[in-house]
Amino acid sequence: MRKTPAFLAILGLTAAALVGCSASPSDGCARVTDTDPAVTDLVSVTGEFGAAPDVEVYTPFQVDELAWADLTEGEGTPITTPNQMVVLDMVVLDGKTGEPAVATSYDETLSSVFSMSRWIDTLPGLQESLQCAQEGDRVVIALPSEAINPAAATQIGLEEGSSAVAVVDVRKVYLPKADGADQFTDSNGLPSVVRAPNGRPGVIIPDAPAPTELSIQTIKKGDGEVVTGDQPVRAHYTGLLWDTREVFDTSWDGDPVSFDLNAVVPGFAAALEGQTVGSQVLVVVPPDQGYGDAGQGAIPGGATLVFVIDILGLDPQPAS
Repeated sequence: MRKTPAFLAILGLTAAALVGCSASPSDGCARVTDTDPAVTDLVSVTGEFGAAPDVEVYTPFQVDELAWADLTEGEGTPITTPNQMVVLDMVVLDGKTGEPAVATSYDETLSSVFSMSRWIDTLPGLQESLQCAQEGDRVVIALPSEAINPAAATQIGLEEGSSAVAVVDVRKVYLPKADGADQFTDSNGLPSVVRAPNGRPGVIIPDAPAPTELSIQTIKKGDGEVVTGDQPVRAHYTGLLWDTREVFDTSWDGDPVSFDLNAVVPGFAAALEGQTVGSQVLVVVPPDQGYGDAGQGAIPGGATLVFVIDILGLDPQPAS
């Protein structure tokens, strides 16, 4: 039953009438919960969320427009951008035969973390059908041929022009950016931070000598899980050199990064430990808490570093 081609191992939209709607509690995101019952009622799904479902489809199943319905409704962080990290489990059925074409592993560890954009590259219909979906949602999706990447369709054995049915469990959703409450900070002599609408920070470093001690400021205070160091931290960050004010590294040009606190410089680890998911942290790292006199790569010896870190979620604890 479960072939796992390369696109699922790493892992065109059509308009639909808005039939059912519900409001998500986060970001004011309004979820469309059922677009065309006449279509989705042709699919029967049984089984518990988080486990491989039993799916029956009236065949041949052929649709011209994307349609979906939420079978269960969760709560928490909604999917709002293609750049968010998620854990999805799904089974995709051939519309012609009603037989499963491919399925994910339904791994209880939730370790298969990928960006929504990678799923959308394979199944473009997921961008619209999972908009504002939340952790705990199970969604049945009718996929017309144009909502499936042709290369992926060939890889899982779908005939050209065929429709498919997907049943998707939204297992985990990471924040797209820090969403905590703004905090008052005494920034005298320290950098200040501005943010683009997508959360990407800009950093203004003052024309002043760099601090000689580690300085950590919580700019936004999230209300999520606490970073203890037992689990890797999924975060967006930007790093600058105090002296030149140049950005030497940033994750905002790609996917958020997973950090093990034992694998980063001491000042960076100290800035994360004890913080909460949803927080944004500004840290100034003196050389003795960074890369010291030796430096590394684009970081010269003796450099004072400035980081802005958005804490987006915690990854599963590594297996011992």
